[in-house]
Amino acid sequence: MKRNALASLAVLALIATAVPASAHCQIPCGIFDDELRVQLIEEHIGTVEKSMNKIMEISKASPVDYNQLVRWVDNKETHAGEIQDIVTAYFMAQRIKPVTDQSDEKAMNEYLHKLALLHAIQIHAMKAKQGTDLAEIEALRDLVTKFRTAYFGEEGAHKH
Repeated sequence: MKRNALASLAVLALIATAVPASAHCQIPCGIFDDELRVQLIEEHIGTVEKSMNKIMEISKASPVDYNQLVRWVDNKETHAGEIQDIVTAYFMAQRIKPVTDQSDEKAMNEYLHKLALLHAIQIHAMKAKQGTDLAEIEALRDLVTKFRTAYFGEEGAHKH
């Protein structure tokens, strides 16, 4: 009986301390939706923007509420990181396929254009982590709009 109790406690301890799995296991299960991933990026951009505005608002207050300031900074960095994760782990690692025929100039240009847009999104998400410049938010929104068009085509670029 004592052995079963210890085993049960060990299992509970493992469950309680387990690291949650990320949203993308990189198994080609096909259950994820490309449009939804873009919408999630847009939602994260909105959250980063709100966090930046709150950081600037709290920073101007007297006295400064440092606890809330730290929480908004952490929130901004978390959501900027989520943008980077979706771009890297979903689109770059799984969805943007390398061109097999390198002599196909049109396909190569489209591939490189998508990669360049995703790389730019990564850079501006990083810059959004580093500060509170709202120009980074505008740049991210513009880049996501351009990526949406490059990825889905003109007709799919306006779905929401």
